[in-house]
Amino acid sequence: MPLDWQRALAIVAHPDDLEYGAAAAIARWGEAGKEIAYLLVTRGEAGIDTMEPAEAARVREAEQLASAAVVGVEAVEFLDHRDGVIEEGIALRRDLAAAIRRYRPELIVTLNHEETWGPGYWNTPDHRAVGRAVLDATGDAGNRWIFTEQLAKEGEGGLEPWGGVRWVASAGASEPTHMQEVGEADMERAVASLAEHRAYLTALSDQEPAEYARSVHTQIMDSIAERTGGRPAVAFRLYPR
Repeated sequence: MPLDWQRALAIVAHPDDLEYGAAAAIARWGEAGKEIAYLLVTRGEAGIDTMEPAEAARVREAEQLASAAVVGVEAVEFLDHRDGVIEEGIALRRDLAAAIRRYRPELIVTLNHEETWGPGYWNTPDHRAVGRAVLDATGDAGNRWIFTEQLAKEGEGGLEPWGGVRWVASAGASEPTHMQEVGEADMERAVASLAEHRAYLTALSDQEPAEYARSVHTQIMDSIAERTGGRPAVAFRLYPR
């Protein structure tokens, strides 16, 4: 992975999306002094079958804030698109372009937008919609003639175009191109970060959240080990801009 950058913005659909692997790299980058912010397109309100959406949104927002703090991320923003039915299109691109113009990142991290996670594992509509919109919005953000209502006008506050995104890194891609090596401390923080999603993981699995989080990260690292000679790493598909 390239490391000659200072600011990154991680854009995903749901609370917990970043915690399935990418958080270990984020922990590593934060320790190296990089500035990282999270942008969640939804609050994950449709993610817990036994909890009404309004309550689930409140719980999952709190869990995401706690999870981000474990890996040193303090800036966390939610866009309030509807969980489960995110629409890929102009409205989503507009919101993402505005965020990119605000945060002015050089690196954007997102989640696999392909149809599958690999043979036999279909990806969700929300992940596909957000990942594709992220790639489109990086171009929109740098074009002053797209979403002109966001731009600064004389004597008024506003945003400026931002064409400084150099890479989009997609975590969980079926054919990764780059690896970020991580250490044991990064892994432990990533496990703890996922375990903070207690209500969601309790509804998802019979395992205790901490046990589930560790087993998930073990599986992720085992799947990458053959590419790295056994060294722990996070895999990304990198899209230069």
